[in-house]
Amino acid sequence: MLSTLIWVPMLGAAIIGCLPKNVSSRQIRLSALLITGAMLLWTFWVMAQFDIHQPGFQLTEYLPWIETLGLNYQLGVDGISLVMVALNSLITWIAIYSSHDNTERPRLFYSMILLISGGVAGAFVAQNLLLFFLFYELELVPFYLLISIWGGDKRSYAATKFLLYTALSGILILAAFLGLVWLTHATSFAYESLMGQMLPLGLQIILLSLLLVGFGIKIPLVPLHTWLPDTYVAASAPVAMLLGGVLAKLGTYGIFRFGLGLFPEAWATLAPWLAIWATVSVLYGAAAAIAQKDIKRMVAYSSIGHMGYVLLGAAAHTSLSLVGAVSQMVAHGLILAILFNLVGVIEEKIGTRDLNVLNGLLNPIRGLPSISALLILSGMASAGIPGMAGFIAEFLVFQGSYAEFPIPTLLCVVGTGLTAVYFVILLNRTCFGKLDNAIANFPKVKVSERIPALILATLIFILGVQPAWLVRWSEQTVTTMVSTIPTVTNIAHNLEKQHLKM
Repeated sequence: MLSTLIWVPMLGAAIIGCLPKNVSSRQIRLSALLITGAMLLWTFWVMAQFDIHQPGFQLTEYLPWIETLGLNYQLGVDGISLVMVALNSLITWIAIYSSHDNTERPRLFYSMILLISGGVAGAFVAQNLLLFFLFYELELVPFYLLISIWGGDKRSYAATKFLLYTALSGILILAAFLGLVWLTHATSFAYESLMGQMLPLGLQIILLSLLLVGFGIKIPLVPLHTWLPDTYVAASAPVAMLLGGVLAKLGTYGIFRFGLGLFPEAWATLAPWLAIWATVSVLYGAAAAIAQKDIKRMVAYSSIGHMGYVLLGAAAHTSLSLVGAVSQMVAHGLILAILFNLVGVIEEKIGTRDLNVLNGLLNPIRGLPSISALLILSGMASAGIPGMAGFIAEFLVFQGSYAEFPIPTLLCVVGTGLTAVYFVILLNRTCFGKLDNAIANFPKVKVSERIPALILATLIFILGVQPAWLVRWSEQTVTTMVSTIPTVTNIAHNLEKQHLKM
């Protein structure tokens, strides 16, 4: 069942890549849409088979592979990975729908997107550390090609920078996985067999630090973020949606699954420092976004801040904060996807993303009123306005983390205020004011061009009004995860026992 989510997109990528040259770009796009649409429906079927009251991994699959290396084909989902799989399926379909019928080299373009979709799904459901690493690295080359071939200005520089940073991320993660297996003398990289491993706290902290830096690059967190603005800006709108809506979630998911899941004792020890790291990322991302003049770059920097909320919730490691962090991952994916989609439409119709040039787009006659209205709604969602998915996710994080880290939490609340500031700047300059009569002859926005944003806006609103539909998937998994994390008192007691034995 889970294998379908991986191999059908990859098989689709191979088939599309081998289509004859006389097949039109529109036909290739429709084929990719059918494949990803089928995978989205299949994801709903998988969710229907999932029992939210069971905390462990479900729908598991196992196939021996290279047993001498401890590498086997092991799949499974829990409440955290399932919502990430659903997000991947949805954003992939939205990204392909948002692309153009006249895309150049369509066979390669859609093949790469399908390959990414299968690889990301594989990473989310892999229950073997080496298998996760293989899927984790699988997206590297496809994204490089998507940015370097179909990107905008400075695409070669941005793609190379992305490639180098992502490669470094993979090296650090692989080193941590190998170190864990070697130090514990394990015979397999199976995730469940490595849970509860007994290592000295110092070694745990070293291995966890490697994972934090590796996944921190992928998220990214300050100061590991420098690849993000260039890459997001250079990427086309559909690719930027995949980068922010899906790829970044591999980093936060990895921190949850392998950082907190495999090293709970070291996690509890480093938690105060992680809370500080999250706060720095939140405040820096918001402050940097305020200073931008390019809409796309502003949205890119806003992503850094919003991912900091996920780290804050994980650092606090309470049931409420972790549920909030998972919800924030989903909300951030939806909000960032709609923002990049709308920015892409604005750039296509007007020819610029410069805030100093854009003006009066809410004009009902000669502007882009529907796109402007959706942009206002998206800005409200990103700023954490009640009634939107972003609000409930941030509220849960703050509510759950305040008791553990009051000062970092309050500073992150300030970050939400700064988020409102830069989106007010964005909306005031783009949507309001007077249109320039010399340039106000914009092409009309077709109904089909509004559909992706309308779908995402509807989901953002529904999950904001009815958050239980999102929260319930991960509650049981998170509660079980929290029970494995020792308190500071228990850590001190264990260290004292180790000292006495010496």
